[in-house]
Amino acid sequence: MTECTHQTLLFSSLNRRQLQADFEGGDLTSDGGLPLLREVDRKIALIDAINRAVKDPRDPDLTLHDQRTLLAQRILALAGGYEDLNDHQTLRDDTLLKVLTERKLKKDQKEEDPLGSPPTLCRVENRISRKDLVRVARAFIEQFIGSFDRPPERLVLDFDATDDPVHGQQEKRFFHGYYDSYCFLPLYVFCGEQLLVAYLRPSNIDASLHSRAILKLLVQRLREAWPKVRIVLRADSGFCRWKLMRWCDRHQVDYLLGLARNSVLETLGEPWMQQAREGFKATQEKQRIFGEVSYAAETWDRPRRVIAKAEVTREGDNPRFVVTSLAGDPQKLYDEVYCQRGEAENRIKEQQLGLFADRTSCHAFLANQFRVMLSAAAYVLMETLRRIGLKGTALAHAQVGTIRLKLLKIGGLVVRSVRRVVVHLAGGYPWRTDLETALHQLREWRCPVTTGP
Repeated sequence: MTECTHQTLLFSSLNRRQLQADFEGGDLTSDGGLPLLREVDRKIALIDAINRAVKDPRDPDLTLHDQRTLLAQRILALAGGYEDLNDHQTLRDDTLLKVLTERKLKKDQKEEDPLGSPPTLCRVENRISRKDLVRVARAFIEQFIGSFDRPPERLVLDFDATDDPVHGQQEKRFFHGYYDSYCFLPLYVFCGEQLLVAYLRPSNIDASLHSRAILKLLVQRLREAWPKVRIVLRADSGFCRWKLMRWCDRHQVDYLLGLARNSVLETLGEPWMQQAREGFKATQEKQRIFGEVSYAAETWDRPRRVIAKAEVTREGDNPRFVVTSLAGDPQKLYDEVYCQRGEAENRIKEQQLGLFADRTSCHAFLANQFRVMLSAAAYVLMETLRRIGLKGTALAHAQVGTIRLKLLKIGGLVVRSVRRVVVHLAGGYPWRTDLETALHQLREWRCPVTTGP
C-alpha cells in the first residue's frame, strides 16, 4: 500500500519563531455546530421519512452502507456547505459526520471506517425512480402539515419558477431565450419561509406548466388535514392562466396573480397614470395611485377584478397590474399582500446559492430531480433551526449561509468513548450564546411531528 506523507505548510515567521501547519490533528472537525441539525432531524424525522420513501433494492447482507446513512451523509453535508459529491472523498473520514449519520455498523465494520464514497452516493442518486420521487414529494408536504400544533386559519402559497443553468449534456436541458442559456426551469412552492414543493422541469415549457395539478394536490391534502383552512395562491404574471383561475374559483381558493401589461390594460389604467404624471410634474416626487377595473382577456372565461398601480418616478412611467379574487383596498392588497411575494424569491436564492440546488450535473433527469430534493431537505432542516432554535436571537432572520458560517462552522475536537461522544468546541467561538439558545429551544420544542426512532 502506498503511504502518503503530508507536506508541512510553512508561513512567514513570527519574530524568531516559525509558523507552520499540517493536517495531522486527528479527530478534528470544522463543523462543530452540525449536531444542531441532527437535533432538528430528531424532532421532525425528515431523513427517516425520505429513507422510507426511497426503495432500496440492494441486499442488506451484501451492502456496507445502509441507505439512511448515505442520505444523512449527503443532506448534512449540503447543509454544511459541501456541494459536490467529490467533497465526500475526504469528508467521508470526518469523525463528527460519521457520528451524526447514526450509521449502524455491520459485523466487520469499525467506527474508524469511512462513510460512503462519491461513487456510492452517485449510485444512490441514479437509481431513483419516479415513484420514489413522488413519495419524497409527499414527505415534504407531510412534514409541513406536521409542523403546526394547531390548524392555521389561512395559508398563502407562493408559486415561483427560476432558472437552473446547466453546462453539460443533461437530459431535458434546453436553451431558454429569456435566460439566454441552457437550463432547467424548477418550480418552487413556499408558505412563508417553509418549503412545500421543489419540482425540477425542463426549460422548453410554459412557466406555469403543472402548477394547476400541483395546486390541486396541495389543496386536497391541506384541506384533508384542515377542512376550514383558507388558501390563497400568490404568483407573478407567469402563472396568470385562466384555467388556473377558473379552478381556483370553483374550489374556493383565492388568488393574487401578476398580470402582464397590454394595450387594453394600459388604456384602462390611463386615467390614474395621467393623474400620477401630473402629481410628479408638480412635486418632482414619486407618485403612486391605485385603482381597479373589471377586465377579461379574450381567452378568459369571464371578467375578473384587476388592481392597477399607476407609478411615476424619475425613471418614467411604471404601471403594474394584478388580478385577484380577494376583496379589500387595492393599495393594501398590492403593498401588504402581493409585494410580500418577494420573500419567496429570497427563499429560492437560499436554495440555489446557499444549499446548492443548482448542482444538477447528473446526466439523468430523475437523478437531478433527486438532487434538488436533497437540497430541499437540507433547507427544511436549516429553516426549522432558524424558525424554532434561533427564535428571538440575532440570527432569527439570517440567511442560511450566515447561519452556517456562524453556527455550524466551528472548529472542534471530537473525543469518543464507549459511553459518550464529546465535541470540544473552539474556546474563542464568539456565537456561543446563540448556539446554546438554539440547542435549548430545540430541546424544549414539542414538535407535533412524531420523533424518529
